[in-house]
Amino acid sequence: MQNPLIKHSIAIVRICLGAVFLYAGMLKIVDTTAFAGSIAAYRLFPYFFNYLVAAVLPWLEVICGVVLVTGWRARPAAFMILLLNLFFTAALLSALIRGLEINCGCFKPGAADPPLMAIGRDLVFMAMAGLVIWQDWRRSAA
Repeated sequence: MQNPLIKHSIAIVRICLGAVFLYAGMLKIVDTTAFAGSIAAYRLFPYFFNYLVAAVLPWLEVICGVVLVTGWRARPAAFMILLLNLFFTAALLSALIRGLEINCGCFKPGAADPPLMAIGRDLVFMAMAGLVIWQDWRRSAA
């Protein structure tokens, strides 16, 4: 049996994480072209693929956000967010190593978040997703 304080704290973490991804996805959906430009600045994908990622990724974030806020199937959504943030962190590190001066494109396209701050934020989101996965796993194992 899990301590109710821990259980409710992780529920708050799940809802906050979901709200953040819901917000981030909605901002990108509103201006998909600018988000495609942010992706292109990383120089990771061919030209067409930047638009494909810009069209799909925000919806994935919104879906994961809604799922986390509602709590239905939270573990797969948290796992997807963990993977997304792992990819975001790798992309940011790659840009830093290559000396690219970029805006992370994490929330509003064109926002001037320093890459190291964005990496720190991604690590916090990964920890939050890990907590949600851990709690859901513990609940299903009990």
